[in-house]
Amino acid sequence: MGERGGCQSSDRAPTEGSHSIARRIGCAIARLSLKQLESDAFIHPRFADAGRTYVYVLPCHGEDLLKVGFTRDPMQRFRTLHRRFYAFFDLEAALLIETEHLREARRLERLFIERWPEHQAPAPLAIPHSAAGHTEWFRGIRAAVSGFANTLAQRYGYEMHAPLRAWLSARFRERSDVLFDWALRMLDFIEYQTLNVSPEDRTGVYAQALGDALDACRSVGLDVDTLVPDSVLRWYEKRSDS
Repeated sequence: MGERGGCQSSDRAPTEGSHSIARRIGCAIARLSLKQLESDAFIHPRFADAGRTYVYVLPCHGEDLLKVGFTRDPMQRFRTLHRRFYAFFDLEAALLIETEHLREARRLERLFIERWPEHQAPAPLAIPHSAAGHTEWFRGIRAAVSGFANTLAQRYGYEMHAPLRAWLSARFRERSDVLFDWALRMLDFIEYQTLNVSPEDRTGVYAQALGDALDACRSVGLDVDTLVPDSVLRWYEKRSDS
């Protein structure tokens, strides 16, 4: 039987018209995974280098709950915790401690855990279980954690980046030159699907990635209006109003 709907394979002979061919291409695009998309995503740069490791403290917005951990790639790690980490966590209260070696970061994390064992708490439900960690969430220490982090950084001679918003802003600015073309490419995918792919077969992954990237830029103080094409800006403003 010939193809009747969806993105399933067809037994039809290769005599299909241009509409069917376009639809097949659209279905192929729709099947692209988020992981494939993120391979060149603006918001997901990979800059980890050998040795350098960061200890992070990420307080949640709206409650006295925070995450402590370490990573060689903060941007990637933050996204595994929450897709919209820049909104879920309080970037003004969050911080990083930069160390030269993984073993140093492990030691610092252990000092945080041993300092407040009675304050350990379950991870929020919004955090994926696979990324949450089991002993690195704390409740009720927000007022004290920044001072403790500063004491450790000074004692061991590490650089502390606080607030985290400033560090993230610098990282995004370093990549702002690629945002223009990347955003336009994402919009091309979005518009292609709108014109050529049936609503039930469309994927929202491109709109999600583009919207998240622009939201993240604005959250750390970048002027999105000057960094993306007018067509992307119109799409973004329309999306924000909807």
